[in-house]
Amino acid sequence: MQIFFIALLLFTPMTVAGSVFGLSPSVLFFFSALAIVPLAKLIGQATEELSSRSGPALGGLLNATFGNATELVIGLFAIREKLVEVVKASLAGSIVGNLLLVLGTAMFAGGVRYKTQTFNRTAALANASTLLLAVIAMTIPTIFFQTDPSISRSVTIESLSLLVSVLMMMTYLASVWFALHTHVHLFTDDTDNDGANWTVTRSITILLIATLAVAWMSDILVRSIEPVARVFGWTQLFIGVVVVAVVGNVAEHASAILMAAKNQMDLALQLSIGSATQIAMFAAPVLVLASIWFPQPMNLVFNTFELAAIILSVLIVNLVVGDGESNWFEGLQLLVAYAIIAAAFFLHS
Repeated sequence: MQIFFIALLLFTPMTVAGSVFGLSPSVLFFFSALAIVPLAKLIGQATEELSSRSGPALGGLLNATFGNATELVIGLFAIREKLVEVVKASLAGSIVGNLLLVLGTAMFAGGVRYKTQTFNRTAALANASTLLLAVIAMTIPTIFFQTDPSISRSVTIESLSLLVSVLMMMTYLASVWFALHTHVHLFTDDTDNDGANWTVTRSITILLIATLAVAWMSDILVRSIEPVARVFGWTQLFIGVVVVAVVGNVAEHASAILMAAKNQMDLALQLSIGSATQIAMFAAPVLVLASIWFPQPMNLVFNTFELAAIILSVLIVNLVVGDGESNWFEGLQLLVAYAIIAAAFFLHS
């Protein structure tokens, strides 16, 4: 697996060269997407190394800030290009993908090797209930927008989105405090941890270089979205929900699956459900707040189809983790649910 990510690093200079020599946007789109995958892994690894040296409190803040760096950078470049709907679709796709595709694959991979796998039910439900809160926060602005035609839509919706974003970020920081201070015993893994392997200087250097490289690749990727949509007949909704969302989370996907295969389901759930929670409660609000500096600000009004996918994904995951056990069949159910949703997004006009 490590060799695979190292090989993908070759796509970074290939993308730069292709951009300089004027390769077609379609080729650049796929080159930049593949280039982002190992860079996202490097960002995640560097963040983990710094977190292991900085203590749980600062480590949790670092993880919240840089754990979603790829999604945030892609989102900011897309907002700059006025592709706000693509940003919302990628956020929805990241949540759905983490809950159904990643968790489903992890449960299936672990369940094939172990008949039944157990995990901390209280910790899993704490994350799942936070996701339900995120669903409420993302649903209310949409319902408000659709049910009150008399409002001054642009100003009121933006104000409501900003208020909800601030409350979501405050709640997420409270959940970090819950996990790393008051109830740390629920989230402590029993497996051996060898600590940091990189020096602080090396970790910071790799983090900065990888983040800058992701920004460069993201700029190329976002500029290629509209031409790719025309060439392949894909909608921007499908590109955001499936393609961009999967690209930004591949490294975490692989880690969660490997942890489940090693019978470390608590870690697998933290990577999948925890990542979905970070995206909903941290990445989305940050993008809303940052977008006020752009010509076309982003709000939290999602389309009905995106909301339905998020709500149903959160509901089925709450049911699956409710007993504190998992098996391959539950993983298969989540994968089938993702396949249905992805197919529907592909066909959605």
